[in-house]
Amino acid sequence: MSAGSTHPPTNSGPDFRIVIPARYASQRLPGKPLRLIHGKTMIEWVYRAAQQTDASEIVVATDDQRIGDEVEAFGGHACMTASSHSSGTDRILEVTSILGWSDDSIVVNLQGDEPLMPAVNLVQVAANLDTSGCDMATLHKYIDAEHARDPNQVKLVHDQRGHALYFSRSVIPYDRNSLVERYHGHIGLYAYRVGFIKVFSQLAPCDLEVAESLEQLRALCNGYTIHSEIAREVPGPGVDTEADLQRAAQLMEQA
Repeated sequence: MSAGSTHPPTNSGPDFRIVIPARYASQRLPGKPLRLIHGKTMIEWVYRAAQQTDASEIVVATDDQRIGDEVEAFGGHACMTASSHSSGTDRILEVTSILGWSDDSIVVNLQGDEPLMPAVNLVQVAANLDTSGCDMATLHKYIDAEHARDPNQVKLVHDQRGHALYFSRSVIPYDRNSLVERYHGHIGLYAYRVGFIKVFSQLAPCDLEVAESLEQLRALCNGYTIHSEIAREVPGPGVDTEADLQRAAQLMEQA
């Protein structure tokens, strides 16, 4: 039984670091990072998945000492950050400052509620950032029309170079002539360089971001580029609710 990919540690691409933002407070599942799945906390499962890559550093960014203590207890590295951050991106920026990472360092943002994220995808998104020349990199998967209608499943469209044109909770593109066979469902995994995180943190939220409640639209609104391609492995579901937690446990048991 293992989280993420079953592939051996690999990193044929550039040097990169992984930051795992983790908050204790959650409206739908309080204490989410410390909830147990088969005897291990969720944050440990996420950390172990990250360890299946050859990332040069793996850091859990948290504002709660209970999470920090748990990470240190299983041998991980936790970095305590301010409780005033409004987003995981801001929390990551503080980590890069505390640890003194250079502006050119590649950072992969792995959410602390993604215990089933395959390690191969972490390597993929870091490599894509390095080779695409874009300011950010992310991944997507194929979904059918029924899943595309779910506003909780973010969709995206991109150009022929893989540069994202738009992200939306609505169905995009609109299938006027019934020609669309499948849609692109966004996977919430990001890579960027420290220098870009600094720039991004200074940008004000744009109208599209506020309307869709999608932070990545801030980059597109300001002329920055986001690369996306099909993930090498489709990740299991993230954990937002008690039902999600039970589903993740079932999937891990079957692995």
